[in-house]
Amino acid sequence: MASTLRSFTRTSLRLPTSSPLNTSRSIPRSYISARTMASTGRKFEWLVVIPDLPGTLQKRIEVRPEHFAGLKPAIESGLFKMGGAILDEVPADDEPFSLKFCGSTIVIMAENKEEIKAALNKDVYAKKGVWDVENAQMWPLKCAFRHAL
Repeated sequence: MASTLRSFTRTSLRLPTSSPLNTSRSIPRSYISARTMASTGRKFEWLVVIPDLPGTLQKRIEVRPEHFAGLKPAIESGLFKMGGAILDEVPADDEPFSLKFCGSTIVIMAENKEEIKAALNKDVYAKKGVWDVENAQMWPLKCAFRHAL
């Protein structure tokens, strides 16, 4: 999955075949260029997938506590609605060293992609070179359901 995330460029209009979001249809180009780049003047939920840069697993684990601490204000303010790690495979257990991280996903409230990138770049994962923010994928999201763990 890590290679899939890294190979999926911002100019792609089709989700990776292995993506759970793949519906085997293209996203209309007019939707991407017109609706996602221009500011709508209102906040909207976005699904954001941020791949990790290659070879950053150890760095991710080292700064993970700082990352979690930094999430609290974004969660409390309503900026981040949901988030978590993307893994290459189902882990044997939940110990951090057992997890094969390859990126992150976030549902964020924002007006546009530029606002999202600015928020991502404030995170320690971006500052310490874990996240590949330049290759983050962003889609406006209309959530159909929510279920807490």
